[in-house]
Amino acid sequence: MTKIFGAEDRAMRMRIRRLLTWRRALAACVTVCLLLIAAFTVMYLVIDIPRANEQAKAQSNVYLFADGTRLARTGEVNRESVPLSRVPENVRRAFVAAENKDFYSDSGVSLSGTARGVFSTVTGGGKQGGSTITQQYVKNYYLSQEQTVTRKVKELFISLKVDRHNSKDDILAGYLNSSYYGRLAYGVQAAARSYYDKEVEDLTVEEGAYLAALLQAPSRYDWAVASPADKRNAKARWGYVLDNMVGEGWLDADDRLEMRFPVPLDPKASAELAGQAGYLVDAARRELIAAGVGEQELAGGGWRITLNIEPKRQQALREAVAAGLGTSHPVPRSKTPKEPQRPKTDPDRQVGAASVNPRSGRIVALYGGDDYLRHYLNNATRADYQAGPTFAPVVLAARMEAEEGRGAVDAGAIRRTAKRLGMTADRAGFAAPQATSLGLMGASPLEMAGVHATLANDGEKVTPSIVKSARRGDRTVELPDATGERVIGSAAAKFAHAAVSGKGPAGPSGWPDGSVPPLSETADVGVGKGASGHTDDRKAEWFIGSTPDLVTSIGLFGESAKTGKQVPLKNTGDDLTALIWSAYVATSAPEPVARQDS
Repeated sequence: MTKIFGAEDRAMRMRIRRLLTWRRALAACVTVCLLLIAAFTVMYLVIDIPRANEQAKAQSNVYLFADGTRLARTGEVNRESVPLSRVPENVRRAFVAAENKDFYSDSGVSLSGTARGVFSTVTGGGKQGGSTITQQYVKNYYLSQEQTVTRKVKELFISLKVDRHNSKDDILAGYLNSSYYGRLAYGVQAAARSYYDKEVEDLTVEEGAYLAALLQAPSRYDWAVASPADKRNAKARWGYVLDNMVGEGWLDADDRLEMRFPVPLDPKASAELAGQAGYLVDAARRELIAAGVGEQELAGGGWRITLNIEPKRQQALREAVAAGLGTSHPVPRSKTPKEPQRPKTDPDRQVGAASVNPRSGRIVALYGGDDYLRHYLNNATRADYQAGPTFAPVVLAARMEAEEGRGAVDAGAIRRTAKRLGMTADRAGFAAPQATSLGLMGASPLEMAGVHATLANDGEKVTPSIVKSARRGDRTVELPDATGERVIGSAAAKFAHAAVSGKGPAGPSGWPDGSVPPLSETADVGVGKGASGHTDDRKAEWFIGSTPDLVTSIGLFGESAKTGKQVPLKNTGDDLTALIWSAYVATSAPEPVARQDS
């Protein structure tokens, strides 16, 4: 009996202990919940709706060359507010369908979206979507675009109060009038004028859907400067908006099927951006946005942005292209390997070029097209023409990395090597093995300059950078290093680089199996060598040239002046891009090699 009672006693004590532990845990949970509720209540009471931001003054952004001389001044901000009654109902619904379908029934905040945003800010994961229209309005009108936890917490509580004290129509009007649409346009009225040259009340539902789609990425989805991939994304976003309207019962499904994408007008650019200036500013803006500067921050003005572009080399590149195309500036006879027959100016071809210091990663010269005011698409950064022969050294590097010499190597190894060297490896041309070996993927002159600069830098990564510094007031943008760690072996880099420089055993024609279009040596100006080639469809001709302190990539592209579509090149040969490079390196002033400053 003693043993029995002892066992029962121990069991009873265990049950009591478990009960006490459970009660303590419950009490702890209740306490935490009460503390959270108390903290939420206090913050709700303490954080008031602030005064509206002062409308940012129309300050200018000043862009400078590397030597401090002025390149361009931009920044006449276009702001215009209109009452909601002037915005057609279908246009209003397009914005709601794009950003916040439950806008008229929600509490003004998305806790899950805010939590994702806070987590992304803390972990450095970049911007996150999911905010309601009310939260975006609060951010635009009362707060700022900075990505901090404090701002996001304030946004949450102010949004709750704004939703409580304002009608949904007032909030929607504020959102439409405070949002940034690109082209320095704030507000839907300014956007209607900028993109379609009409008053907001005259917008069609198709046009309204495009303006709503723009808000996700204004600079990328601007049709005039968008890459082919961004045009596809913009069109997909436009379709998403209209499909949501159908799903909400705001648009007839049959009418939706009849709708066609409303191509916007080209922007009216400032004369400050004429010639090459617009392309350099465009490349700098994109680099700063990638570094975390908000588009609205840049549009607000007040920035002093210094580029790595060296004026003498920029001028030399511009004059070399003009001479090669037969437009002006004759090529000095004493500084070119030969004097070819001057070609007639062909309106159906475009040139893009980038010149990079492989030791520092600085872009010292960049050619985006003849005139930004007539051709907004930057030929130096567009990636819609096949890489063709410029991809051949990537295949060589992959072979060496696989320790297979010049033997076979699979598409996966080539794709991984290309990605390490800086190429975007998810393009269509990387999908099939044969397409990969033939260089059928799209690539830009700047991208290929970075790839070949990495090879010239002994396999240590080079990410070409055009921005030297960017400051506004007491804020200085922290820019990523243009040079980094080793991404391929030194032996592989040297072997692959020899396909361009002609300094190694591979040479420019070392392709015994014929699997890759050959680069053929076409220019030797004493200080460096280069190689050129064309794609199988002859829609692009490429040249890669290397000197001790420069790697230069030049692309000649067939593009119809009437339709903008790709067309085969005519009246030219593989020596035209070589001629441009020869003239460029022969006349550009040499600069000392230095690593990128922090």
